[in-house]
Amino acid sequence: MELAGQKALVTGGSRGIGRGIALELARRGADIVINYNSNSTAADEVVAEIEKLGRKAVALQADVSDFAAAGALVKGAVDALGGLTILVNNAGVTRDKLLMAMKEDDWTTVVQTNLGGTYNVTQQAIRSLLRNRDTGARVVNITSVSGLVGVPGQANYSAAKAGIIGFTKATAKELAKRQILINAVAPGFIQTDMTDAMPQAMLDEMLKMVPCARIGEVDDISQAVAFLCGPGASYITGQVLVVDGGLTM
Repeated sequence: MELAGQKALVTGGSRGIGRGIALELARRGADIVINYNSNSTAADEVVAEIEKLGRKAVALQADVSDFAAAGALVKGAVDALGGLTILVNNAGVTRDKLLMAMKEDDWTTVVQTNLGGTYNVTQQAIRSLLRNRDTGARVVNITSVSGLVGVPGQANYSAAKAGIIGFTKATAKELAKRQILINAVAPGFIQTDMTDAMPQAMLDEMLKMVPCARIGEVDDISQAVAFLCGPGASYITGQVLVVDGGLTM
């Protein structure tokens, strides 16, 4: 298995895209720490699925928007796995509103969780990744097409996700010589709990903008992340892999 011996921390890994990423990395041989904020039952279910694959898995609670909590998460992951070679920053929230109706807390919560959380975890994981860089240390940040084109009603989310792209490129330049490769994946419309709750008419309108004429699956994202974590991506860093069915062409 191409990721045998790898030790991965996936933030926001209890459901949706994070869950899919954690399971795919485990299928390819990695041991996994699942980070969750509030849903311990979902996190435990992912752990059980990973253990059925024969890999080690641990669930750790932490609000990544809090710097100290993110540091405790990193320490817990390193202690649980005996090191860290892969970090996937996936944790995020949305509070969609038009700017005129957007409260300060709507802005702060989204930016601090999505962008701040990516900084909080990565900054405190770097030393552990450096100790294991000979085994192929990787960081993959989950951004969004919202950070590429901007979406009305998502000024907070679009700003945070655009910030993650800038963060990815800056840190990739800092750490490339130390053999830590840092990339981002930008999902488009993906079938998750959020899209399941949308009215069919809204989904139909969204699909009109997608050349591939379908909503993406979680597996489309998890496969992209796994590729960037694997040996086939050993000369790729500072890039944004857009997985959107052609939406942003």
